[in-house]
Amino acid sequence: MKHSLISSNGITLHVVELGEGPAVLFCHGFPDTWRGWRRQMEAIAAEGYRAISLDMRGYGRSSAPADPTQYTVFQTVGDLIGLLDALDLAQVVIVGHDFGASVAWNAALMRPDRFRAVFGISIPFAPRGEKSFLQSLAEAGRTDFYMFSRIRPEADRIWADARIMFPANLYWSSAAAAPEERWTLFDRDLPKYQTLPAPLPDWASKEDIEDAIVDFERTGFHGPLNYYRSIQLGFDLSAPFKGKLVEPPSFFLTGAEDGLKNLSGPLTRLALRKFLPNLIDSIIVPNVAHWPQLEAASETNEALLRFLREVS
Repeated sequence: MKHSLISSNGITLHVVELGEGPAVLFCHGFPDTWRGWRRQMEAIAAEGYRAISLDMRGYGRSSAPADPTQYTVFQTVGDLIGLLDALDLAQVVIVGHDFGASVAWNAALMRPDRFRAVFGISIPFAPRGEKSFLQSLAEAGRTDFYMFSRIRPEADRIWADARIMFPANLYWSSAAAAPEERWTLFDRDLPKYQTLPAPLPDWASKEDIEDAIVDFERTGFHGPLNYYRSIQLGFDLSAPFKGKLVEPPSFFLTGAEDGLKNLSGPLTRLALRKFLPNLIDSIIVPNVAHWPQLEAASETNEALLRFLREVS
């Protein structure tokens, strides 16, 4: 793995690369780092691709602005454009998970000239409508939706113990947890989600988890939580893209047990093609929840490589 610190869009990004060939850019979500893609990087590099992963702004060794207004998709997509320019890359295929999927969809939406294809995991694309989903939930009185708790100032304190919170979040939002105890979209602050069962499942790399914990112990969670705090602002600023669809070739993959897949309606190929007109395929992986790239690395790698060959 080649590590670099690259200036982009007024900040510094920690970038990790592996392999040579057509470039594939990986964007992680909350709470993760570039390491969450290690298995995918190794798999595609072995097949002749250049895998590029980064600590998104707010994470790891990348810059972490304190101001939550600096975390909309306009900043994060801008970071990626600056990264491509710094690496002298005209185009890449972009892959994203969770918040990284939102960034990936929006990158392909805003700059299809630079992001020629997009592979999204866990969060499907939905075009901008009249109201943000947070507005709709608040108006319906559903402020117990988990994102509202992460917007509040006290969220920094709640997440402060990275040694517990990072692996606990990984476990409870995966299919390793019993179905009746698993992470849900509502009442997310139940005390059990702040406890760490033992042992962690086999797919959870102890080395990767320890390295990530060290990063979060150094940086805290204020930057990562700012992604939630910027959601409404990002929506307000996105009016020029209202109703616009993602035109580049696309692929969507999610876990059958991931509660987040219920946010955007049906996930049939027919339904997805309404907003992704050039969708190549979609997969719902059984017995997997929010972390397909970890819980089902082989299946995810196989789907990603099939997609990359299709768009090459």
